[in-house]
Formats: sequence, structure tokens, C-alpha cells
Amino acid sequence: MTSIIDALGPLFALIGLGAVLGAVRFMPAGFWPQLERLVYFVLFPAMLVSTLATADISQVPVGRLAVVLLGSMAGFALLLWRLRHWLGLEAAAFTSVFQGALRFNTYVGVAGAAALHAGQGTTVAAVAVALMVPTVNVICVTGFVAAGTLGRAGVRQSVLALIRNPLILACLLGAGLNLSGLGLPGWSEGTVTLVGRAALPLGLLAVGVALRLSALLRLSRGVVTAAGVKLVLMPGLALALAWALQLDPVSRDVVLLFAALPTATSAYILARQLGGDAEMMAAIITGQTLLAMLTLPLWLQLAA
Repeated sequence: MTSIIDALGPLFALIGLGAVLGAVRFMPAGFWPQLERLVYFVLFPAMLVSTLATADISQVPVGRLAVVLLGSMAGFALLLWRLRHWLGLEAAAFTSVFQGALRFNTYVGVAGAAALHAGQGTTVAAVAVALMVPTVNVICVTGFVAAGTLGRAGVRQSVLALIRNPLILACLLGAGLNLSGLGLPGWSEGTVTLVGRAALPLGLLAVGVALRLSALLRLSRGVVTAAGVKLVLMPGLALALAWALQLDPVSRDVVLLFAALPTATSAYILARQLGGDAEMMAAIITGQTLLAMLTLPLWLQLAA
């Protein structure tokens, strides 16, 4: 347990530092959205490209990873949709619960995999991102459409955003370079790798800045449901599938980590843009991020 806490502790400390910097307004309010934009569109894609382009992906059990991660996600998406009337939520609130139960904080996931298993963990995490990011975006946009919170223009805007998603494009580029045998020739490998190294610390700071403790005053059935699915039920199912499919320890830890991650801070922006309940989304994001500091080490210890 101590080794797991030692690995994840610095990540949570960076998130805490981000929360403090945001609370004391260390930088102008307009700085942090621009920093997150830099991380999302440049730094994190560079890290994914450098990892996927040069990694030995043949050593990663991609098929079994897909079964565990995508199977868990799709299963709970269907379950939540079947239970939407029982939850008694308006359409906007339900879409926030839906996102909160399915989306995951990619920065924390990749940083955690690297802290636990170094380069091998980063490689498996990059494959997990390549599998999960397109899937979760399609599922969540479909949820907005089915709930009726999007007009025709909103559907078109969402599809275009999905096609232009920098993480999806980075995964496709990195995998293409790897499969073609080109890799990252010459100075490009060193350059892209250096750019990518800044992604995780800055991304974790941005996660902390995005936390809104005041939002926790809005506790409701929806907030509790999203946290229960995301932090308890989904990692439980993922771990059971990982054991059943006999994943190696590194792959098992990474799939469990990604299944147990708190929801992504970007879900708040999507809730505002696509007709969701943004205030409930803020409560879900903040509550899950704080609770995950307790639940993530416990799940990883159980797996070990």
C-alpha cells in the first residue's frame, strides 16, 4: 500500500497545488484556460505521439484491454440509460450524470500509469487512451442526442468536434507512425518527447484549478449515482474482467486505474455547450476528484 501511495501521492499533491493557485488567484483568471488549451491541443497530443510512435505495441494485449475497458464503459452506459426514469432527473441533469459516470481524467490516468510502472505503464496507458477517447466521446454525444438536449446545429457541431479531437488525431498519428515503421526519425523524437514531458505536470495543475469546492454543496441523487458508478462499480467490474482474462500485472493495474479515474474536467465545458446541467457537472467533477484520492489507492491495493 505504501508504494502505491508513494507513486500516486505526488500526482494528488500537484492537483492540490493547482487548487491552491486557483484559489489565491496566483495567475490572472484568463491564464488557466489558455494553459489547459495548450496542454490539450499541443503538449498531451505530443506525449501520445511520442509514446505510440516508438513503443513496442506488440507486447500490449490490445484485444483484452478493449474487452475490459470498452466492455465496462458500454455496459454501464446501457445500464444508466435503462435507469434514467428511475433516477427521476430532468434531461439536462441526466446527461451530466451520464458523462460523470463514463468520462475519465486522461491526465491523471497517464500520470498514474507512469508513476506505477514507468515506460511500460505509459505505453499501456497510451493504448488505453487510443481505445477509450473515441468511444467515450461517441457514447456521450449520443447520450446528449438521445436525451434531446441538442438541436440539429448542436449535433453537427459535436460531430465536427469529435473528428477534430486532438487526442484522437494524436493516437491515429502515433499508431500510424509505429505500424509504418517510420517511428520518429532524427531530431523529431527528441523534440516531440521534450514537448510531451510538460503535459502531465501542467495538466494536473489545471485539474486542480478547475475544482470548485462550493459546488459540493449541491449533493443530489445524481451526484451520488455518478460517483458510485465511476469510483466503485466500474472499477469492480473492470478488475473482475481483468482477472478473468488473466491480464499481466501492468495491464491489469492500468485498466483498473482508467476504470477508477474521476471524471474529466472537460465534461463541465461540454455540459455548458451541449445543454447539460453545468452546476451538477461541477459538483460531480469536484466530488469524484477528491474521493478518488482515497478510492484509487484502495482499488490498486486490492488488485495487488
